[in-house]
Amino acid sequence: MPDALKLGFGPFAAPAKGVFIVFCDDALKFGPATAKALGRAAALVTRAAKAERFTGKNGSALEIPVPEGLKADRLVVVGAGKTAKLVDHDFAKLGGLAMGKWPGSASEATVFAELPNGVMSAAHAADLAQGMRLRAYAFDRYKTKRKEDEKPPARRNLTIAVSDAAAVRKADSPRAAVTGGVVLARDLVNEPANVLYPAEFARRASALKKEGVAVEVLDVKALTKLGMRALLGVGQGSAHESRVVVMRWSGGKKGDAPLAFIGKGVCFDTGGISIKPAGGMEDMKGDMAGAACVTGLMQALASRKARVNAVGVVGVVENMPDGNAQRPGDIVKSMSGQTIEIINTDAEGRLVLADVTWYTAQRFKPKFIIDLATLTGAIIVALGHEHAGMFCTNDELANRLTKAGLATGETVWRMPLGPEYDKQIDSKFADMKNTGGSRWGGAITAAQFIKRFVDEKIPWAHLDIAGTGFDSRQNDINKSWGSGWGVRLLDRLVADNYEK
Repeated sequence: MPDALKLGFGPFAAPAKGVFIVFCDDALKFGPATAKALGRAAALVTRAAKAERFTGKNGSALEIPVPEGLKADRLVVVGAGKTAKLVDHDFAKLGGLAMGKWPGSASEATVFAELPNGVMSAAHAADLAQGMRLRAYAFDRYKTKRKEDEKPPARRNLTIAVSDAAAVRKADSPRAAVTGGVVLARDLVNEPANVLYPAEFARRASALKKEGVAVEVLDVKALTKLGMRALLGVGQGSAHESRVVVMRWSGGKKGDAPLAFIGKGVCFDTGGISIKPAGGMEDMKGDMAGAACVTGLMQALASRKARVNAVGVVGVVENMPDGNAQRPGDIVKSMSGQTIEIINTDAEGRLVLADVTWYTAQRFKPKFIIDLATLTGAIIVALGHEHAGMFCTNDELANRLTKAGLATGETVWRMPLGPEYDKQIDSKFADMKNTGGSRWGGAITAAQFIKRFVDEKIPWAHLDIAGTGFDSRQNDINKSWGSGWGVRLLDRLVADNYEK
């Protein structure tokens, strides 16, 4: 949420100025407080709806400037469709729709958190607020020139009218913390690589100390001593040295094993010696979306004082093709002791995850490990931009992730694992090679590669977020190139299953 947006909760009362936003169903019915506030303007809505063929369908909107009978400057009626069929995450979408209909030039808006079947619950009103905050996000810090009509007000005041403001504020507090984590993740993904290189990423992650997160940054000397040669090999061609950042939140019982979240943080990926085509390479500033999600999640858990122990570990590197860069045919020894033949230097993310996963398992012995990575184009071929690919060794963890995805709208789809895919990454010269050398099943062989560095006793899930982490299909609560995908999913997983 931008600093210029001030959001508060108040009673149901028709606003004296600004934009007035209300909800109706697919029969153009309003809730009792909304109908009372509209008064004579309700008839105006009926006439305008007929003229504009507005039916109250979910996602539609009717706008009436200078509405007769109201003091507001503009009336916006947002369609909620068949309200009996709404599920939890639909309320955040309604909030996003409402925010999208607030003209950028207007400084005041009032939204009634009410549907025809009654006042929204405190939780649903808080979801509505979260959707509005998420939709309000914009990454425009590098724009120095704007047309006069594009300049937003210095401050935008938003009031959400509810029946019990105290209850909604209580429900809103943890959601606002999670929104802050999403915003952090989006900011990190959207930053250009000349600004956000590995050391700068580590510096920004270190700012979580003020939230109570213990942060440890491992530099090249420390990583060399640990034996993380797979990770270091990726970054050895860059002028920017690699880092691993360890973030720990201790909100649970002392001595309890933590939940572990791992992120791929390739701040820019040229492909290395196996260089990518020039077209679209600028998007590779987002190849650290997994690390951004983990960092945002750790902020969210700390900000809402989650009653759980959690550790976030991110490997941040830059994959560049200079004279010192890793070559196809090189063999590197990972921290686990297993050797890897480099077939393609553009299959670099799995090398980062290999060392970081092994390190996390050995040091923290967590309850589970979940890694997130913009890893393969193959997962986009399989699932498009609608789901992240989920590879998991534990049915309970997979089911919990699936449920959390359905609850938040950040959905995952379980993909197969199996020894038959392992054969594709066996090497003649080393313990394994870093790619299967085939177009077929590329997301699966990548997951099989990472699996070789996971302790079999620890439940593990790998989320391939190549289709959702950046440049994904925008929706009602996200109009940003960097989506911040995964923060809400994983926070929900923790809240529903691991906090006591």
